[in-house]
Amino acid sequence: MRKTILFSVAAAIALAAPASAVTYVNQIAISGSAIDFGLLGSGPNFNRLGGFGSDLVYDAATNQFYGLTDRGPGGGLIDYAPRIQSFGLNFDYNTGAISNFTLNATTILRNGSGNAFSSLNPFLLNNDPATLGLSLDPEGLARMSNGHYLVSDEYGPSIIEFDANGNQVRAFTTPANLIPKKADGSVDYVAGRPTTTSGRQDNRGFEGLTISPDGKKAYAILQDPLVNEGDQGDGRRSRNVRIVVFDIATGTSTEQYIYQLESIATVNAVVPGNTFSATNQGRSIGVSAIYALSDGRFVVLERDNRGEGVDDPNSLVPTGLKSAFVIDLNGATNVASISLAGSGALPNGVTPVSKTPFLDIRAKLLAAGIVIPEKIEGLAFGPRLANGSLALILATDNDYSVTQTGSGQQFDVCTSGVGGVTSQVALGTPCLAQSLVSSGCSVSC
Repeated sequence: MRKTILFSVAAAIALAAPASAVTYVNQIAISGSAIDFGLLGSGPNFNRLGGFGSDLVYDAATNQFYGLTDRGPGGGLIDYAPRIQSFGLNFDYNTGAISNFTLNATTILRNGSGNAFSSLNPFLLNNDPATLGLSLDPEGLARMSNGHYLVSDEYGPSIIEFDANGNQVRAFTTPANLIPKKADGSVDYVAGRPTTTSGRQDNRGFEGLTISPDGKKAYAILQDPLVNEGDQGDGRRSRNVRIVVFDIATGTSTEQYIYQLESIATVNAVVPGNTFSATNQGRSIGVSAIYALSDGRFVVLERDNRGEGVDDPNSLVPTGLKSAFVIDLNGATNVASISLAGSGALPNGVTPVSKTPFLDIRAKLLAAGIVIPEKIEGLAFGPRLANGSLALILATDNDYSVTQTGSGQQFDVCTSGVGGVTSQVALGTPCLAQSLVSSGCSVSC
C-alpha cells in the first residue's frame, strides 16, 4: 500500500528568489497500513491513516499540523467518515529536515445532530443525485482564529464551518453558477458531462481553501474550469479556473476571479511522447491548493494527474507538471456575473489574476532522485529556520491505497516500487513482498 509522503523545502520569505534558491531538504513517508484514532471500528474504511494530504494547515503557536482527508477509500463508493488528522513533526532548524511524525488526534466531521458525514456520493447515500445530505468530499482546509475549521468539498461544491471538535456550525452559500445542473435546470451532484451542462465538473469542485490574514475573507479555488466554460462548450478544453471569495461573517460570496492553468503545450513540451490531448487541458491539469500570504498574495499548487498512485503504482508514465505559483488578485476582473460559456478565451476587458512561477516541485524531486507522487495536494509554510527562510511542507494524498473506480468490490493496491511489480488484493489483506501505495508526502523547501 502506498504511504503518505511529507516533503520539506526551505523557501525564501519574499517568495521572489529564483527557483535555484529554494532547496529540497528531505521527505518522510507514513505507512499506508498505519491506523488513526477514529474509534469507529477496524479496517480500511474505518481507521486507516491515509488520504490526509488533501490539504494542510500549520499552527505556529502549537507547532501543530492539521491534515484533511479526502472522501476515503474507494473514491465515493465506500462509506467512510471524513476527518481531520492533527500531527506533529520534529524540525532541524539549521537544515529544515523533518522527522518523527506523531499523530496526536483524529477529528471526525459531523453534522449539527452528531451524525458523521459520509464519503459516499449523494446517489449512493441518499438515492437522490440532487440531495447532498451528509455526502462530503473534503479537499480544502483552513483554521480560524477561534479554533474552528473551514472545509471545502467537491460534491457541492460546498464550504462548511466546523467547531474544534468537528461538529458542523454552518454552511456557506454556494454561488448559483457553480452548482452542477442539467439542461432542464435540475441539480445533479453525481453525473458529469454531457448530463450536466453547467456548474462545476464532476469531481472538480472546491479543491483549495485559505483565509485572509485578517480572518475576514475565505478564498476557495475550483480544481478545474466549469463544465461548459471552454471551447466547444467543454470545460475540459479550458484553462480558466474560478477563485471564489467569501465574506466569512455572512458566509456569502462576494467576488470571483480567473486563474489560468498552465497550457497543455507547456506541459507537453516537458513529456514528449506522453502528451495530453485538447480535452486534458481542463481535466488532467488542475489546482490542488491555495495559501494566503501575509502581503495579500497567494501561493497556488498546480499539477497534472500523473505520478505514483493507485492508477500508476510503478510510476511508468512521466509527470509533466507539479509546481507552485505566486498569484495576485490586484488588477484582476471580478467575473462573478460574467459567463465564460462556449469559449476558452476571456471576454474583452476581463483580466485574470497575475501568476509568477515560484517552485518547480517536479524538477526539485527529480534532481533529488525522488519518485514523484501523483497527488501532491497539501501545502503549508511551517516554522522559520535559522537562516531566516521558512520551511515549506508539501503533503500527498494516497487515496488510501485503494482502487477508486468500479461499482463492485474495491481493492488495496500493492507495489514493489518504480518499474517493479504490482497487485491488487482484498481490502486489509497483506501485500506479501510488496507494500501498499504510499499515503502522504513531505518536502521541506
